[in-house]
Amino acid sequence: MRTSQDRFADAITAFAGTMGFVYVHAVWFAVWIALNLRLLGSVAVFDPYPFGLLTMIVSLEAIFLSTFVMVSQNRQAARENIRADLDFETNLRAEVWAVHIGKALGLNPQEIELHVQEIIQQSKSAMEPGSGVPPVAPDAL
Repeated sequence: MRTSQDRFADAITAFAGTMGFVYVHAVWFAVWIALNLRLLGSVAVFDPYPFGLLTMIVSLEAIFLSTFVMVSQNRQAARENIRADLDFETNLRAEVWAVHIGKALGLNPQEIELHVQEIIQQSKSAMEPGSGVPPVAPDAL
């Protein structure tokens, strides 16, 4: 389902988020500055201080990198929406099956729902720091 553009954007974003990216740029900037400060001889100077060409290149790189990051984030958000839809569908199926099984066993759905609400409330209370409420015991289910 991914286009070549999507794969390219993902690859660039994946590399830009690594220390390798940082190291490559640190070496690149060090060499660029050393060449243009005449540390390696005056013949190699092509972008004298204040490094206008380097500034432009870095600005353009920042623009493109931010665009690649946004493209990847949009794709990630789309994948998360699909996962959320599948989770919802799975949960809904499970609930419908549970109700039908409960009816077949002769259980009262309202009574079970009250029990579920109590367990949910106890679980939420137990997750609050310093609440002192014990977690839900498995035999209480």
